[in-house]
Amino acid sequence: MINVNDFKTGLTVEVDGDIFTVLDFQHVKPGKGAAFVRSKLKNLRNGNTVERTFRAGETIGRAQIENRGVSYLYASSDEHTFMDNQTYDQFTLTSKQLEWELNFLKENMNVNIISYNGEILGINLPTSVELKVAETEPGIKGNTATGATKNAKMETGLNVQVPLFINQDDVLLIDTRDGKYMSRA
Repeated sequence: MINVNDFKTGLTVEVDGDIFTVLDFQHVKPGKGAAFVRSKLKNLRNGNTVERTFRAGETIGRAQIENRGVSYLYASSDEHTFMDNQTYDQFTLTSKQLEWELNFLKENMNVNIISYNGEILGINLPTSVELKVAETEPGIKGNTATGATKNAKMETGLNVQVPLFINQDDVLLIDTRDGKYMSRA
């Protein structure tokens, strides 16, 4: 059990039978009435984000999440196959379970699988990945007033706003948290 006063960003908790990770929290001490903790939680089973308020001092269950290194092998129709790097066991996840992550996954890429009591909840991507630009318009010289950008389609299908000097076949560093351009690789 963990006290809600000890919330930290990234902490995994069990509330009403579901597994959540704490995205944001705020301790509130109103002038009148009891203190409380306002939190923003992400459900790890379905990806929904909820806002929840707890009384100060309330205790909830802590979820022990297991992270294991796996390799992304291949995709076939709606299923994506991964292999455990230690046991070499293979398992599949559906495209629905990996909606956001599919924008960054490439074959033979190493990621971490998130599981709780044997139930696979999803994958953890690295903070940034290197992706090749599949197509983009050429930048026109003298077309920059301040920080002009253009659209670039990456090899995984992700569309990213990039500076005008980026060309097709360039390899870029993309942030997996928000899908934005960071720099050239």
